[in-house]
Amino acid sequence: MIELIPAIDIIDGKCVRLTKGDYATSKVYNEDPVEVALEIESYGLGRLHVVDLDGAKSKHVVNHRVLHRIASRTSLKIDFGGGIKSDEDLVIAFENGAQMVTVGSVASLQPELFLKWLEAYGGEKMILGADTRDGFISVNGWQEESRQELLPYLGEYIGHGVRNVLCTDIYKDGMLQGPSVELYRQIMATYPTLHLIASGGVSSLDDIRELDEAGIPAVVFGKALYEGRFTLKQLSDFMG
Repeated sequence: MIELIPAIDIIDGKCVRLTKGDYATSKVYNEDPVEVALEIESYGLGRLHVVDLDGAKSKHVVNHRVLHRIASRTSLKIDFGGGIKSDEDLVIAFENGAQMVTVGSVASLQPELFLKWLEAYGGEKMILGADTRDGFISVNGWQEESRQELLPYLGEYIGHGVRNVLCTDIYKDGMLQGPSVELYRQIMATYPTLHLIASGGVSSLDDIRELDEAGIPAVVFGKALYEGRFTLKQLSDFMG
């Protein structure tokens, strides 16, 4: 069964969603992310993906207090990303309740630092964020492109002990037009032992079923839930 991971994206302490990573498209869905997290937990979901969008843009963790409030009031297993650029940022994330962290830009731009973190914290706590556009890695809140090709990039880090990868197709993100199932199939065919977390484009329970049938281990979603394309009750029923 595919692992279901709702996302809470944060700007100015509020639960928001973007379209294709464009900050100009920010839409507020709830003034208090803790309310959202409590409701998610009440329907039996155990995981939460929290993204500090202010942090991603500022290049340092910003919304750690929101993370702390969610962690202290729920028992959700939280992975946290956005703005983790230094040893201090990493410590802040873990000290404020993250059990895992998603790191993208540092892995691309400062591989030695990411490998140091991977060795110190282990593959169970570190998620490699692989945000992709046209088959290449994007960094710094999707504001910049690299020339690193996705599949070789993943392979290099898997060889160093990465077990978890969150892969977002930026063109799909927030579009509610369906996920990049074929991309995820290709990744899993190349790296069959990887715990791949699909992200971007989920618009319905049928999309989640398709990912499940394709053998994708996990999926992150946000906008479809907040826009009412499916409910937490339906997700709970889907889990059985």
